[in-house]
Amino acid sequence: MHNAPNIKRYQLQTSHRTYGFIVMAVVFAIGMAGTTLPTPLYPLYQQHLNISELMVAVIFATYAFGVLGALFVTGPWSDQIGRRPILYAALACAAASSLLFLYGGALWVLLLGRALSGLSAGFFTATATIAVIELAPDSQKTFAAMMAAAANMGGLGLGPLLSGAISQYLPGPLHLAYLVYLFLLVVAGALLSQCPETVTRPSNPNLRPQGLGLPTSVRTAFVPAAIACFAGFALLGLLTSLEPAILGKVVGISNRAAVGGLIFIVFVASLGGQFLQRRLADEVRLPLACGVLVLGAGLLAVSLIANSIVLLIIGAIASGLGQGAIFAASIVAVTAASPAGKRAEITSLLFVVVYLAVAVPVLGLGIAIEYIGLRAAGITFSVLVMLLSIAAVAVLKMRRIKPSVAI
Repeated sequence: MHNAPNIKRYQLQTSHRTYGFIVMAVVFAIGMAGTTLPTPLYPLYQQHLNISELMVAVIFATYAFGVLGALFVTGPWSDQIGRRPILYAALACAAASSLLFLYGGALWVLLLGRALSGLSAGFFTATATIAVIELAPDSQKTFAAMMAAAANMGGLGLGPLLSGAISQYLPGPLHLAYLVYLFLLVVAGALLSQCPETVTRPSNPNLRPQGLGLPTSVRTAFVPAAIACFAGFALLGLLTSLEPAILGKVVGISNRAAVGGLIFIVFVASLGGQFLQRRLADEVRLPLACGVLVLGAGLLAVSLIANSIVLLIIGAIASGLGQGAIFAASIVAVTAASPAGKRAEITSLLFVVVYLAVAVPVLGLGIAIEYIGLRAAGITFSVLVMLLSIAAVAVLKMRRIKPSVAI
């Protein structure tokens, strides 16, 4: 009888280990949904504030640089102070961002709101990814890594789907979506409170900024993953920042629900790519994914030349498949190669590469639009992504040949 409390406590801990990673994945998805929530609304902001596509690119890049700031400064922190404090900070930044968008009315408000959204994403990405994996039973670690990637991309896809439909068919097109999202954040906070902490805090936490060095044992997995991710996320940045403008001004579709739906399809395709790549042999995963990305970028370029919504949709799906396969294979490889005490730090470094790929090329695209127009800039950008993907495959093959030569 004296053992009954211990047995009950053990059963509760076992339940948390069994289901905690699923709950954490839901929190992760809700958090990431807010980062893409404004995407279908950019044309409305352009009308209200009289801003150009270049300024839309600047707003988008502000978000990406907010992510980078969080990753550089706080990337290793969750290894020191725990996963949950960082994730609570992420939810708080997401709530502050939504409140700023509710206030609206000025460009600086949008910029500050997107910067806070970027901080939220930066807190979430590596920390939540690792937390999902750590909360899973040992027999489900690989599945948990896939679920973490799916929660990331699934949340990113749900954001524009939600805001596009609400803003198109319900009142308050620039406000109601944020009220709904604030409610979801409350739900996420409640769920997070039920997730156990996976980190034992040291007596003297070392809250240093993100390191840029890589252990030698990780470099072989990290370098090809970073190259491939840069290509995939550069194209994803195009689709999630300027797709509303492309649909409206090139293809002639301005329905915000349709815009959100197409972006959602891209992320669903990304999820599909993440799961399909598991069926492939390790040595062909990244090269094949890069090949699919080349196909997607090529179709996007042709769709802009031909004003074809069909080719645009097919190209977006192919791009999502390629990007998703690249992303999932990279997360699994880098996490598996990382020492236990360095997982959050090294995963954060991979996300630094990812968000540099999202921010810098999109800024360049916005500048190009000012000089050569939206259509020509989009075509040029797509061709550059194709060339980068081809270069990534070449580098991957070179790195695989080197060990054989040494032997």
